[in-house]
Parts: sequence; C-alpha cells; structure tokens
Amino acid sequence: MRQYEMFELEFQGEEPEGSWTDVDFWARFGWENNEEEAFTYQVVKGFYAGNGIYKVRFLPEKIGQYTWKVWGCVEAEGSELCEPEAEAAVPRRNGFATGKHGIVRAKDTHFEYSDGTIYRPFGTTIYALANQPQERIDQTMKTLAKAPFNKVRHCVFPKFYDYNREDPEVYPFEKDENGEWSMDRPCFAYWEKLEKVIFQLADMGIESDLILFHSYDKWGFSQLNMKQTFLYLDYLLRRLSAIPEMWWSLANEFDLMYARTMEDWYAIEEYVAENDPYHHLLSNHNCFSFYDFTRPNITHCCVQTIQMESAAKWIEKYKKPLIYDECCYEGNLPLSWGNLSGFEMAHRFWQACVPGAYASHGEVFLADDDVLWWAKGGELKGSSPVRIRFLRDIMEELPGTLEPWHPQMWEMPDMGYMSKAPMDLFKNLHLSMPLEQQESMLVKDGLCCGHIEDKVFMEYFGHRCCGLVRWILPENHTYRIEKIDIWEMTRETVCKGVNGKVEVKLPGKEGIALMATIEE
Repeated sequence: MRQYEMFELEFQGEEPEGSWTDVDFWARFGWENNEEEAFTYQVVKGFYAGNGIYKVRFLPEKIGQYTWKVWGCVEAEGSELCEPEAEAAVPRRNGFATGKHGIVRAKDTHFEYSDGTIYRPFGTTIYALANQPQERIDQTMKTLAKAPFNKVRHCVFPKFYDYNREDPEVYPFEKDENGEWSMDRPCFAYWEKLEKVIFQLADMGIESDLILFHSYDKWGFSQLNMKQTFLYLDYLLRRLSAIPEMWWSLANEFDLMYARTMEDWYAIEEYVAENDPYHHLLSNHNCFSFYDFTRPNITHCCVQTIQMESAAKWIEKYKKPLIYDECCYEGNLPLSWGNLSGFEMAHRFWQACVPGAYASHGEVFLADDDVLWWAKGGELKGSSPVRIRFLRDIMEELPGTLEPWHPQMWEMPDMGYMSKAPMDLFKNLHLSMPLEQQESMLVKDGLCCGHIEDKVFMEYFGHRCCGLVRWILPENHTYRIEKIDIWEMTRETVCKGVNGKVEVKLPGKEGIALMATIEE
C-alpha cells in the first residue's frame, strides 16, 4: 500500500441475488500511527465486478499501519503497511512533473493536492472519450502525452450530437427483459473500459473531470428517474471514488436537462457529496444560467461563458476557484461556438489565468471521418495547444498563485473643464445607467491584471494595441519586467532594478503581456 495511491482488495464469492449495484458489501479501514498515538477508521462500500468477483477500494492519505475488515457478501480481515511514495517513482510527462500527490482540492480560490503541492488546471474537452474504439483511445493517449493539458472533461454516458452520432460498443448498464435500462445490471465491460481510460490519464498526471449527466442523448440516459439516478450514482461512487485523480461534474449543461428540476439537482449534488468518502471536487456546468456556486458542497465554479473580463469579479464574489470550462472552441465549424482562431483560444486562456482563474481548451476542425477532438479525441490540429503550453510554463514558474490585481493609476490627464468635475458626478452618472449598461461600462475599461503579494505583478493587454504602459510598483523592492508575446511565444526583459512609477514601451500589437518579478 502506497500513500495517495488507490488500494484494492479482491474476493471471490457467489453472484448477488437481485441487484448487482446495491450489494451488501462493506469495508472498514483503520489507521494507527505510533508517533501520533492515533487511531482512526473509515467505512467504505465495496462493489460487484462480475464473474463472482467483489472488490473494495481505499485511498490511504496517511502513512502507517492499516487494519481492514470486510463484511456482507464476503467476510475477511487483514492489515497493510502504507508507505510513502518513493521520490524516484515521480515521473515526468512532456516536461511536467506527475507523480502521486493525492486528491486535488480547493484551497481558497485555487487548487492544491493532498500533500500541499499547487495544482493549476489546464484542461481540454473530449466528451465521448470512453465511448471510442480502443484504437482511437490509444491514439488520443499518445496525443495527450505530448500536450500541455492536465485535466480532461469527459462523460460517463454516450453523447449524441453533430459529428458524434455513432452507437458505442458497450453501455454503462444492461437492458432488462422489457428493453429498458436496468441500473441494477452494470455492464462490467463498460466500467472496465472507463477505468482503463481514467487510469491511463492518471498515469500521465491528468485529472478526469467526469461528467455524470448530459442532455445530448438518444438512448434514454437523460431521462432516468430519481430512483434509477441514485442507483447509478451508488455504483459509480463505490467503484471510482477511491481513485485520487477524479472530479465530479454533475452535468454538462445541466439547465438543458428539462426533465430535472432544481430540487432534483440539489438532491443529486447532496447524494454525491454524502456518498463520496474522499470528498472529491464537485461542481455543475451550465449552458445559460450558472449553477448556485454558493452551495457548501460546490467546491469550485465551473462556467460556460465568454465573459472572460468578469474573472476577477466572480472570483471575488464566490471566493472559490473559477474555471472557464467552456469558452468556445478553436476550429472551423459553421456553429458559432466552434470557430475560434488559435490566437483567440490562447487569448482567452491568458484572460482567465492572469487574474487568477483557469480555462479549458477544446478543438473542432471539420474532418471527413467526423473525428473531432472535442468529442472523440484522436490528434490535435490547432495552433493554440503549443501557446497554452507556453502559458503553463510561465504559470508553473511563479512562486505562488495569482490573485486579481487592481493597479493604482497615475495622475489623471488634464481634461480641461472636465478635470474640475467632482468625482461624485462620475459616480452618480454611472449609477443612473441601467444595470446591464453599468456592466458594459466597467468592461470597456476592464483590465486583466494579477499579482502574487508583492512578488509578481502581471498585466495582459489582449486586443489592446498599447505603445506605452504606465505602472506604479511598490517602492520597497526592485523589479525585473518582462515583455511577453503570447503568439510568438517570446519573453524579453525590458527593465531591471525598477520600482515606483515605471513607463514601458510596447510594440502596439495584440497579445502582449507584462510581468514584473521581484529581484532578490
């Protein structure tokens, strides 16, 4: 047994009578540590894996001696020593450290692993990954091994939508004698396939942001009643919750699932939170209106929107991590959400990351075989992934995590008569506007700025073509300032040993950022 790695016990028994989902199979894991003179225990549910095989899975987060006991369909007991992961076992993928650090959890407005290591999500979307033929899954894994992404959004249930209309080889559940889906009969071949995908991603340091429900369905999975829903969730949580590299996304575009009420969603949310022994990250993805991110079970804000300029506002409002998990896709589709340029996709990542939020990528280029990355994986064709890698490299170098920065302005320019106007005039005029116009006015002058205490200051200018920038930096330190070109992927030091009022010349083009780093 290794710390932060899923531990599995397997037993042989009789095939369950009745439900193969709701089986009477439990385990208790007790932990003792002589140094701390402590003893604690955790009870988890086991699951039926087919062919008379029962399994129970446990995630040890502390080193020391564990005792275990199982009961119900199978009875047994034993003990295991949990050892820390050997340092030599920490691999690297594409230059990024992977290894086993435990579960990713929210900490304030950012994320960290169980061992305290900072985790910065750089996601991508492959909705129907687990429903692809094995050859395509293998191809996708080879692509991801060279890509900058450390999180993948993918679904449990198959997806039916343009460019993705095939029936999968296997489904999560079997049908009963009436031809209806039976949540009491898991299809073990499917769950083994899904697990293999999750394990392959995990071995590369990639988290699975698993989408539990969605509306793009012709098979009837979007129409499950609440009893069926809880049976399905019960099996999923029994089987997958001990995997450390897991997130729960209640839905993709929950508000399009017209058969469910908000009360249904709250019940689903509470069920997942209560029945996950390890309390993985949990959120819900929208099409139109955001889910209620103030709810205590919700760990982070998962949003679909192109309002990138609102990142700082939402971070400060919800005080939880914010991920733009869908901000449209790089590609050439006739659909409005699927024809961003590579520059625009990279630009939106910078808009998210500089004030302290995060983003997910997607790619949809027309293909004769209808293999589009956002649904089926395969190979990446766009120009944004390499630029996202450039951004991630910069973010990983930082001495901490960025927070929104509201830079102090230099003196206002001489505006003649208007310079004599009292500030209350501007405030009152702004407040007299309709709310949506107030928002628009703020966006017009919105800045994309972030900082790490007084160590790092960053501003991304996006589509603004500035030839000159004025900053006010703390006077009790000196700073080195870099000019960053997000498209050409260049970094140039333009100032050293500066503080206070600083003027920096810029090239007057799109896609430029400045970063001031404290000099030791």
